[in-house]
Amino acid sequence: MKKKTIITTLLAMTLSAQGYPQSPNPMPTTRQATLANAHPLIPGYHPDPSICRVGNEYYIVNSSFQYFPGVPVFKSSDMTHWEQIGNVLNRNSQLPLKGASSWLGIYAPTLRYHDGTFYMITTNVGNGGNFMVTASNPEGPWSEPIWLQQQGIDPSLYFENGKCYMVSNPDNTITLCEIDPTTGKQLTESRGIWRGTGGRYPEGPHIYKKGDYYYLLISEGGTEIAHSLTIARSRDIYGPYESCPRNPIFTHCCMAAQDSQVQGTGHGDLVEDANGQWWMTFLAFRIYNGAYHHLGRETFLVPVEWDNEGWPVVNHGKPLQPVTKETNFAVLPQAAIANSAAKGFKAMGPEWVYIQNPDSTKYELRGNTLRLHGSRSTLTENEQPTFIGRRQQHADMTVSVTLDASQLKPGDEAGLTAYQINDGHCEVLVGKSADGKFYATVRYRMKNLEKTEEKVWLDSARQTLVLRATPDNYEFLFGKDEKSLQKLGTIAPQLMSTEVVGGFTGVVLGIYVTGTGSADFKSFDYRH
Repeated sequence: MKKKTIITTLLAMTLSAQGYPQSPNPMPTTRQATLANAHPLIPGYHPDPSICRVGNEYYIVNSSFQYFPGVPVFKSSDMTHWEQIGNVLNRNSQLPLKGASSWLGIYAPTLRYHDGTFYMITTNVGNGGNFMVTASNPEGPWSEPIWLQQQGIDPSLYFENGKCYMVSNPDNTITLCEIDPTTGKQLTESRGIWRGTGGRYPEGPHIYKKGDYYYLLISEGGTEIAHSLTIARSRDIYGPYESCPRNPIFTHCCMAAQDSQVQGTGHGDLVEDANGQWWMTFLAFRIYNGAYHHLGRETFLVPVEWDNEGWPVVNHGKPLQPVTKETNFAVLPQAAIANSAAKGFKAMGPEWVYIQNPDSTKYELRGNTLRLHGSRSTLTENEQPTFIGRRQQHADMTVSVTLDASQLKPGDEAGLTAYQINDGHCEVLVGKSADGKFYATVRYRMKNLEKTEEKVWLDSARQTLVLRATPDNYEFLFGKDEKSLQKLGTIAPQLMSTEVVGGFTGVVLGIYVTGTGSADFKSFDYRH
């Protein structure tokens, strides 16, 4: 296959999709739900979830920051099992990411459906600001960006009586205007409608209509331990908005949740299911060995009731429970989703991503083998490196790749990396020395600190590279095959956490090549 066709093949990414285990026995809609709500709905780095329902189908989108393609789309018919069906932004013209790190790129998207059209609105921080795209099918194709005048991050849309309203948070104020959903033209002046309850960073606004009231749901406290969800309401969309007397309506920054593994709960979106039951999807992260999270902010789901005064009560007014609990909420019929077991690269699903916009000349699919041509940019330099990977979704897991590095040039390297941000990553790699000899080693990069393990000289350029992960360790191994593996080094995953190296994402496991040569990757096997 020609080099330039690899991007088309990989970005189509519809041959297989990552599924999640499910019970083989469907549950009727009338029985009580067993809801393991302390576990992510979509695990791994899938932050800022936005949800919408169309008929009996449900869709979720997430932030993607510096990764391409951007804004993963998930589909479900039972609100429990979710299948990634694509990515909204899969063309360079939709998603410029020059210079983006995991502090920049695509922030919180909102997904809405109105009159036969899907709308996704978001912010490209560092490359253009607020824009929206449209599609008749959430699998795409999606339109070119429609750029918007009102700025502030986390924009959202609300449709009513032939009007389209946009809300975002310029100057730490939730701000509303009316726009033309076809052209993006702003039709009314921007008006501040709420500043929250006093928590820092009022953001993530969404407007809903229930009964006589417009409800404005936002996040406050920053997307860390103090994250929380607050809500206000008004009979007029422009306000004034009355704050809920129980704000925050959901947070784990409280005594009741201080011992929970799940923290940072916030950035929610409400949806009413086909049976009239309300739910809220939101982000949170799971901490390991203290207060560290390396898997990123994940997507969770909880039930919502409405009290006699017309305010929402989230998860019975309690924090997430550490074990499966019985609730009084009926669930939808359970639906089976296929789980792809493909180890090769020919059947890659939509979960695979690049760092920034990929250079199509660097990726070449040859049958089931992926040839990567090196980039002069290292992962740390972050200038369109040759890299492709997928999110780490489990604290306990093993990933292995088979590698033929014989086409590397002196000074080149190829390897398997656990990548959090451009100055926070670690990798097991095969390199070629100036005198033409091959070696294996492990390198750790944490901000301005770097360590490389002693090189092990190889008698073959064909190697298997392995990362074994537990909540306590990343263990790096190599060998001619998985039966002859040798350990090269270990590091605590906490050193790849957001708390240590920063960023808004989670660990992505990927393969890469640096230099002027190339390397062939025969397989990529992720096992939980």
